[in-house]
Amino acid sequence: MSDTAPKAPDNHPPIIRIAGLSKSFQSETGSFQALRGIDLDIDRGEFVCLLGASGCGKSTLLRIIAGFETASEGTASVFDRPVEAPAPDRGIVFQDYALFPWLTVHENIAFGPKHAGMSAKEVKRIADKFTEMVGLTEFTHHYPSQLSGGMKQRVAIARVLANDTDILLMDEPFGALDALTRAKLQEELLEIWQQTKLTVIFVTHSVEEAVVLADRIVVMSAGPGRVDCDMTVDLPRPRDVSSEPFNAIRRTVAERLSSNLAPGRRLTAGDAA
Repeated sequence: MSDTAPKAPDNHPPIIRIAGLSKSFQSETGSFQALRGIDLDIDRGEFVCLLGASGCGKSTLLRIIAGFETASEGTASVFDRPVEAPAPDRGIVFQDYALFPWLTVHENIAFGPKHAGMSAKEVKRIADKFTEMVGLTEFTHHYPSQLSGGMKQRVAIARVLANDTDILLMDEPFGALDALTRAKLQEELLEIWQQTKLTVIFVTHSVEEAVVLADRIVVMSAGPGRVDCDMTVDLPRPRDVSSEPFNAIRRTVAERLSSNLAPGRRLTAGDAA
């Protein structure tokens, strides 16, 4: 595993470029700086995990890329265009699913294409395609209240994919799920990524999850958030979490993450999972 990710060739510039980005928030007690001096390039088709402890600003950075927040300093650009607002080329999946409870699985997935003005036939084709891709064809007419947490997250992923997005942004999407469901969805997400060739930016505080999923792991330090290191994970997929190469990388990442914590505070096995 190398500390520096490979750069895109000159004729293939990164599709996401973060340069000198800082973000501050105003509160009743004054100004709070969440991010400081972030520089980050992400190439087409990469699977990048933003890893850090709670409060390091990783979700704030994701929201800036999505267009839900604006930078206080510096720039965020996608396809060489400044990010100024949400756009169809970027879809985001949250931990809390954010599904429409009054719509069925099929209707939730069809929502974007329908409101884009596509024909009813094309809307159905797209919704059917991504319902099948996430393994929910048998639950087409179910409502979110009738689904498990893992199934709801599958719907949320399919709804983003149905919008023909180029970049999939994921904010700790599996954090509320049990371990078995989480592992299954990690496997399914990698299958979807390999099928669609999407660019994925995945926020997590789990070292193991980052090593399972990522081409690159961007470790962020806290107070305010900065890029501590950017590491390439060169393990073949599927990855065996019990193997020595996997656990060697896991230990290295955990040590880098621990170096940013308060003195005397080290990662436990539970933190790293």
